Amino acid sequence: MPLYAGPVYHVPHGDANAVERQLAICQKVGVGIAAVLMEPIQGEAGAIVPPDDFWPRLRELCDHYGVLLIADEVQTGMGRTGKLWGVDHWNVAPDILAVGKSLGGGVMPVSAFCSTEEIWQVMMEPNPFIHTTTTGGGPLACSAAIAAINVTLEERLWEQAAEKGTYFKSKLQELATQYPQIYKNVTGKGLLIGQHFHNPETGYKVAAGLFKRGVLVAGTLTSAHTIRMEPPLIITYDQINEVLNRLSDTLTEVARTL
Repeated sequence: MPLYAGPVYHVPHGDANAVERQLAICQKVGVGIAAVLMEPIQGEAGAIVPPDDFWPRLRELCDHYGVLLIADEVQTGMGRTGKLWGVDHWNVAPDILAVGKSLGGGVMPVSAFCSTEEIWQVMMEPNPFIHTTTTGGGPLACSAAIAAINVTLEERLWEQAAEKGTYFKSKLQELATQYPQIYKNVTGKGLLIGQHFHNPETGYKVAAGLFKRGVLVAGTLTSAHTIRMEPPLIITYDQINEVLNRLSDTLTEVARTL
């Protein structure tokens, strides 16, 4: 069964001109575009932050061509990047917002589809059963989501992510400067941070060294030379410093093998 109802046109992330060209071509040849779908900050690619004009231009282009703008906030939402939503960095309101993962507070799998009243009416009034799931709307998962939302808002966790992320990323950049033979660069916002290495083998060595020292990091599906640092938003500065110490030991060990 296909994942999409129609053809999907891929454009480079962060390139608003490419989006504009594709929309113009489709309009010229009579191909209707339903929506433009993007992550505010790429997660699986390794915390890649787009240019600051990218999301505002997406909003303008979608309005001009009459297509929906969908923000995939599954990895970037709920405060992870230093704002409540990733799109908040650019003051953009999408037509549809998808959220998951952290919505469950780390205790329940749950996701949500958020949209405008106009779009909800189109979905619900003709046939309210057109989109259903077997386990969707489970009371336990929904209770976990409500609790996670309340804690996030009451404790303003996105502000913690912004402050701690700035500190964490600056220290990682210092290590990258110290070990240029290992690092390509460090990217990200808040506590969604990507460490990019010169090749996959080096990335595997760094990840293995961290695992050996009790630090779990996330690889990426589309960028084998990159590992992500995505600690809890409530991580303490002492814990960040301990991670940095163990990473420093790992880098010293890896550098000897190069």
